[in-house]
Amino acid sequence: MDKSKHLSAHPSDLVSRFHRSRSLSTPAHSGRDRSSPSMRPTSAIPPAYYTVFAIYEPVLTTLGFLGAVLDPKGTHDYQAPWPNGPPPEDLPLATRLTIIQLGHVCALLGLLNVWLLTAARVHLSFQPALQEKIVGALLTPLLIGDVAHLWISLWALGDQRWNIQNWSPMLFITFTLGFTLFVPRVMWQLGIGRYVDSRDRPSPKS
Repeated sequence: MDKSKHLSAHPSDLVSRFHRSRSLSTPAHSGRDRSSPSMRPTSAIPPAYYTVFAIYEPVLTTLGFLGAVLDPKGTHDYQAPWPNGPPPEDLPLATRLTIIQLGHVCALLGLLNVWLLTAARVHLSFQPALQEKIVGALLTPLLIGDVAHLWISLWALGDQRWNIQNWSPMLFITFTLGFTLFVPRVMWQLGIGRYVDSRDRPSPKS
């Protein structure tokens, strides 16, 4: 008797029972909940940022150091225009030493990027919140340095700062390369394409 009643049930009843059983076994938004955590960034120093700050920037700073060592006079003379005549024939020893030391400092900053960011990426990959703090402790002062470098360079140029047609090629390169590092650092600070703990921290339910 029960079997005949089940077979003679109205089709709409069967459909409603099917939907009720499906809703009980599978939450309405389970598919979305399962996929959304996997779409969140999981690293504070993903490959794109690592390439810029741990490869590209150290290469630039190392090349700058080598240029200062191999040709300190050229490095000095091409830093700014010479509106009142050609540069001096001989470079004072103190100036030569200062240029080489500044080049060494730049190369050292590049090496710090390599070692610190590599250590954070390798050893803190499962602690993205701590990784974000360590990486931020490096990139934040470097961002301040980018702004200060551009501002000080313009200030030091004096009356020549807006006489752009007389700028040396090295001066153009200095500003251009500075922006290629400044923009990614700003993007990192804005949390673009990387793990941000306040935004991407897994919820207790996930």
